[in-house]
Amino acid sequence: MNVAIVGCGLIGHKRAKALGSHRLVAVADVVPSKAEELAKLYGAVVAPSWKEVVSRKDVDAVFVATTHDQLTPIGLAAVEAGKHVLIEKPGARNSAELKPLVDAARRKGVCGKVGFNHRFHPSMRRAKDYVDSGVLGELMFVRGRYGHGGRVGYDKEWRADPKISGGGELLDQGMHLIDLSRWYLGDFSKVDGFTHTYFWDMPVDDNGFMLLRTPKDQAAWLHVSWTEWKNLFSLEIYGRVGKLHIEGLGGSYGSERLTYYKMSPQMGPPETVVHEFPGPDQSWEKEFQDFLKAVETKTPPCGSLEDAYEALKIVDAVYGAKK
Repeated sequence: MNVAIVGCGLIGHKRAKALGSHRLVAVADVVPSKAEELAKLYGAVVAPSWKEVVSRKDVDAVFVATTHDQLTPIGLAAVEAGKHVLIEKPGARNSAELKPLVDAARRKGVCGKVGFNHRFHPSMRRAKDYVDSGVLGELMFVRGRYGHGGRVGYDKEWRADPKISGGGELLDQGMHLIDLSRWYLGDFSKVDGFTHTYFWDMPVDDNGFMLLRTPKDQAAWLHVSWTEWKNLFSLEIYGRVGKLHIEGLGGSYGSERLTYYKMSPQMGPPETVVHEFPGPDQSWEKEFQDFLKAVETKTPPCGSLEDAYEALKIVDAVYGAKK
């Protein structure tokens, strides 16, 4: 596959590294030096604009790793040019903005994916195997927490500008928790939530709280925060006869670990199995392999545009509840 990347920051570099034996042919960025740096590493061509990137005949797929306001416009142009696309989460600033891209990808018959790399962490995949096997029994609820503390000047960066970002922490790390909760529990029919700005001097939220319920009243109780002074990831999945707890994502979030708690017939202390996942983060490579498989088999990818659209509808509902 010949890939082009628009947006050559940290995530653009991660996407390029994940290509393996596949070829990065062209890059573009609003900051030319960033494009030149990435191009030099992989022998790619620096395009003067993203419009030239999506029109290149030697490009099979376009990866978009830009600010939120540019994700869908660039992705839509790529799809209309017949390219497969992988755009970073959240995919758009709201669900209405993403909908034309969802429809266009379906109409053009190309693969459209959003960067939900958390689905490809080994702890998440192993947890999905547990859930699908039925050993937890009927699922009851999910409890999730995810957050970091930002950095000096965070309130002056582009994420703090609602015209560019579309929202704050709910739209940022909240999208991952919503997506994972949907992946394990299914679609949510009832949405309650609240966002607030507690610490940062910015017009977007730095904390988001959600209570999501499926038609069977399975619940996801979620909290995402930009005031988590020690980086944190915790996702608990509760079944009638077992529980899973995913902790850490590696790096500053701590060692990645999955603990399975098996309830005994007599109840009391459960049998416990701990899975440790040391080593580098390979979720980006695993996600790219899934993208390739989806292109080759013409089947939906794991973490599709449709998945992002459903998650964004939940974000919209929580933001709308505050108005």
